[in-house]
Amino acid sequence: MQSSEVQCWRGQAEYDLSDARYSAAGGRHALACFLSHQASEKIIVAYLYSVGAEKVWGHSLSDLCEDAMAFDASFDLVKSNAAHLDKHHFGARYPTGIPAGIPSESYEDIDSDRALSIAEEVIRFVDEKLKLLDQN
Repeated sequence: MQSSEVQCWRGQAEYDLSDARYSAAGGRHALACFLSHQASEKIIVAYLYSVGAEKVWGHSLSDLCEDAMAFDASFDLVKSNAAHLDKHHFGARYPTGIPAGIPSESYEDIDSDRALSIAEEVIRFVDEKLKLLDQN
């Protein structure tokens, strides 16, 4: 994939992370968790396209990290942590996605703080990988 397309995925990941922070600050913790997942997903997609993947599909961060491990085994370092965000892809969006009630009433600041922390870690890790690829 062309560098400009990789940059689109990378840029949108940063934007989603910014929106996640904004949502958390405004008390929209379920949305912040979902956007944290989205930011992480998009930065890993950017990486996969940058190393030559022709098609990337799915939303599971665990699976996307597994795909990335085919190119760089060190993705194992973030896989288990990133996988914690997978529950937010569905659970934070749909009123029947979690057993505890609707997301807007079930998610709290502790949830969005954790999700943001994980997303920041994933983006920092993948950004370093992308920078190394850009240098080569």
